Amino acid sequence: MKCTAASLKLSIGLLLTGMATALFLAPEGRADDQDKAKKAPVVPPREGKSETINLFNGKDLDGWEGHEHLWSVRDSVIVAKNTEPIKVSTYLLTKRKFSDFRLTATVKLVQSEMHSGIAFWGRNAPEHGDRYTYAGHLVMFPSDWGMFDLFGRNGLPVDGRPAKKVGKQHDWNDLEILAQGNRVRVVVNGKQVVDWRDPEPKRIKEAPIGLQLHSNEVPQEVHFKDLVLTTFPEAKLTTVK
Repeated sequence: MKCTAASLKLSIGLLLTGMATALFLAPEGRADDQDKAKKAPVVPPREGKSETINLFNGKDLDGWEGHEHLWSVRDSVIVAKNTEPIKVSTYLLTKRKFSDFRLTATVKLVQSEMHSGIAFWGRNAPEHGDRYTYAGHLVMFPSDWGMFDLFGRNGLPVDGRPAKKVGKQHDWNDLEILAQGNRVRVVVNGKQVVDWRDPEPKRIKEAPIGLQLHSNEVPQEVHFKDLVLTTFPEAKLTTVK
């Protein structure tokens, strides 16, 4: 009996030691990843001349470039519309590049249930199959609220549920995107829904602003208006109610 008890005690001890070792080692990578996500470096806002720009003049697409058969202006609104399938997401791009900015815009998904979005901090990436596609950060609306890293890390750890609660699927949504340093804050219809720092700030580039017409097999229509951008803005949100 003593031998059996001793053997049993030894076996339990070895089992517990093995479990403790596994618990210590196995989560280590995940914990590190989580720590990296939580402990993104704080890149301060960049300095430069602050000016407010109407990105869209309400009449034509002066200052922008994209596929002319997909982008037009109607009733002071930028209209993105396709009837044939879009194989690669395509964008209407500003000819000017921006780093730190505040952008306010009013946006609406008219036809389809595919999300659209506003891209920044990246680059035009024609090597991915479309002359006007984009690689970089994307704030999505309205079917999939949240953020995405186009041709990079894909989905970013930004919870889309707060925006979903205040967003409108087929009606106008007011957006504010405040991008400074490596920090992105987003307001939807007066409610702040995103406050996120990029843990990999080397990815951030001075870049065009891009309006998205998503790849899709079905017809789509997306509207954009009231696009006003301030370069090197104050570090505060202006549309929170």
